[in-house]
Amino acid sequence: MIAAGVRPAPAPPGRLLPALLSCLGLLALWEIAALGLGTSYVIAGPLEVLSYLAENRALMMRALSVTLESAAAGFVFGNLAALLLGALAILFPRCEHLLSALVLLVFCLPLVATGPILRVLYGPGDGPQVTLAALAVYYTTYVPLMVGLRAAPAAWFDLVRIYGRGRASELFHVRAPAALPYLFAGLQIAAPAALLGAMVGEFTGAEAGLGVLTVRAMRALDVPALWAIAALAAATAIAGYVLIGWLARVLTRAPAPVILSPPRSAAGPRAHILGMRAGIAAAVAVLGWWAIMEVFALNPFFAKRPLDVFQALATDADAAATRRTLSAAMLQTLGFALPGYVAGLAGGAVLAVIVSLSRVAALVMLPLAVTLRSVPIVTTAPLVIVLLGRGALGTVVLVAVMVFFPTLVACLYGLRQAPGQILDVMRSYGAGAFPQLLHARLPAMLPAFFAAARMAVPASILATTVVEWLATGRGIGSLMALSASVSDYDMLWSCVVIVALLTVLLHGAVARIERAVAGRYANEQLAR
Repeated sequence: MIAAGVRPAPAPPGRLLPALLSCLGLLALWEIAALGLGTSYVIAGPLEVLSYLAENRALMMRALSVTLESAAAGFVFGNLAALLLGALAILFPRCEHLLSALVLLVFCLPLVATGPILRVLYGPGDGPQVTLAALAVYYTTYVPLMVGLRAAPAAWFDLVRIYGRGRASELFHVRAPAALPYLFAGLQIAAPAALLGAMVGEFTGAEAGLGVLTVRAMRALDVPALWAIAALAAATAIAGYVLIGWLARVLTRAPAPVILSPPRSAAGPRAHILGMRAGIAAAVAVLGWWAIMEVFALNPFFAKRPLDVFQALATDADAAATRRTLSAAMLQTLGFALPGYVAGLAGGAVLAVIVSLSRVAALVMLPLAVTLRSVPIVTTAPLVIVLLGRGALGTVVLVAVMVFFPTLVACLYGLRQAPGQILDVMRSYGAGAFPQLLHARLPAMLPAFFAAARMAVPASILATTVVEWLATGRGIGSLMALSASVSDYDMLWSCVVIVALLTVLLHGAVARIERAVAGRYANEQLAR
């Protein structure tokens, strides 16, 4: 029996053989697909990629350094913002719902549309790249961080209050240590996202970087260059993922606590309270939007105000046509996003369970999963669409991949939070791996799973719009790209508003389901 709170010893070097074989097998399949299946016009094999990188190493290294600098700056700024927002939500609980709503709303702004707008605002330089990288990561850290900040027994907070301390002491002495595993889960998810945000920013008119090389390669149909960029970006993201995982193992040695929270009603706030909160959040968002435009004296030609969007959708002569165009595009996008969302969420959770039950499965499958997600979607979208077609299958696969990896990482961290004391008791009664999974590990995983489910809502919309922008030429992503190219900023800003509102509504539906489940299995997660 493993003593409570003591982590198993690291796997001996021989256990790493399955991981090595997995990577070699992936490379072999890649080479076979490039050489033996008649798909060389869309697939460059590992040997061809290595040859291209060797011949163009100076160019590729310069581009990587530019992109990595922007991604790293965005990663730092975005995660610092997430930490600050999480602290504010805990220290001022009455503001948490408003703060979380605004945080979500900003994250729901599609990168496809915000990139060109930021380029106009910033002008030349790396401002759009850094900003988009920060926007791509702050929410993926904020959501699991908030789960972790609540993952402590109620008795610990009672003890802090008995000694006359307040919320600040709770935050630093109780909540922060409990949140570390969840924080590292968010940081691992954020590493590939930061690189994606920086590359999307480079798509909007940067002078250097992997995103610029990607645009050139797509225009020239340079397949080896495109695969070389994807491989280089994936290797960089994997390195970040591995480094953060190592830091997590070093810094999170404390055992998971046994959380016994008092029962609480899962009914949640009444409808009028929810409506009031939503109304306040919407009013603050609209006022903030208008204030930013006016304070910085942005040109109304491209920086549309709330009234401009309202007129475009409701009172202008062509408002009905605008609404029809938006509705048709949004339905197309939802038709791809929802199946991909469900498939990615289910796949990530199932694989996390399999990996938790088998060390060999972990060593074989995790490298494949990390590699699959680390390749930026901006480089894989055109290739997958060519392989699978412009129909539903290619887009759904890409959306599922985007959702799958964050779900896998979050669920793995959640499964590890099953308290060692509980597992020891179950083992003492002869319970095997499956009963432990069913009665201890899965309930411990639920908060992390629903955090991933909430993060995946905007991620699925983002993935769909990026694919539509780069490859399919349909849906609201394509409509935003077309509107930006012809300077139809009324339509562009209308698309942004509709996408953000729809994403918030879908996120709210997931949050309602989460609240019902948390009321039974993890009621410490219900906001106080």
